[in-house]
Amino acid sequence: MTPEFHTALCTALAHATTPGRAPAMRAYMRDQFDFLGIGTPQRRQAAKPLLQQLKGTGADNLILYARALWEFPQREYQYVAIDLLAMHWKQLELVHIPDLLELVQSKSWWDTVDALAAVIGDVLRYRHDGMDQAIEHNDMWVRRIALLHQLGWRDKVDVERLFNYSLTLAHEKEFFIQKAIGWALRDYARHDADAVRAFTSKEKHRLSALSYREANKHLSAP
Repeated sequence: MTPEFHTALCTALAHATTPGRAPAMRAYMRDQFDFLGIGTPQRRQAAKPLLQQLKGTGADNLILYARALWEFPQREYQYVAIDLLAMHWKQLELVHIPDLLELVQSKSWWDTVDALAAVIGDVLRYRHDGMDQAIEHNDMWVRRIALLHQLGWRDKVDVERLFNYSLTLAHEKEFFIQKAIGWALRDYARHDADAVRAFTSKEKHRLSALSYREANKHLSAP
């Protein structure tokens, strides 16, 4: 990250800060992270002109900037890193998936992990490179990425992989895994409700109550 970019970004975010907002944002994240106190629309508006300047600078440079932003103590800088990657995801390739998964494992919580899942899903573009390894990873957040990487793919979803991943992790007691299983199944149910209804009915004894409930949240009886 250049000194000029660093100074310009810090100045832009400082001007976008809402006095007194940081404590509530920190409390919402269970006091795990410090915050400047900037809402999402204000942050994106403040950072967008600077992030746009990085268009065409190359995927490796985008990763370097994202890593640098990840080192800042205030959470908004990690959000800016994700905004950067989401804005320029078309410059990223499959070879950068491990770099993105490294970010997943640093300062991990649902906010950054789920946003990175969306970026990874875009980069994969209906492929699954690395996800069979991710579903067995020792880091829970990486396993969550594997569950969520097909969100929004509709008819491009690998249904067998979705169901297998769900059953592979169905035994886990971790809330964020149980929730992700239900979320992934519910998302696919928007495309094929019958398939999800049949799967969850057959495997109800293996799925957690939370996963089952989330998967069937918007499904009516057949």
